[in-house]
Amino acid sequence: MGLVRLKIRELAQEKGWTLKEVSDRSGVIYSTVRSYARRPAMTTVDFTAIHKLARTFEVTIEELVEILEE
Repeated sequence: MGLVRLKIRELAQEKGWTLKEVSDRSGVIYSTVRSYARRPAMTTVDFTAIHKLARTFEVTIEELVEILEE
């Protein structure tokens, strides 16, 4: 199974947003945003959350998700 990392922290910094602001703007629960931002690698993620986050940052899912290992 592959590992992925979400570039939430980097994209939030570019926009000048806190993780709480990302949560508020995206509608993704803060604990989920914080967890995704802190974890260096994950095997599973919620696709709906990824879609909302990508839309909030105005990027594609491919720009939000970094594939670490296939």
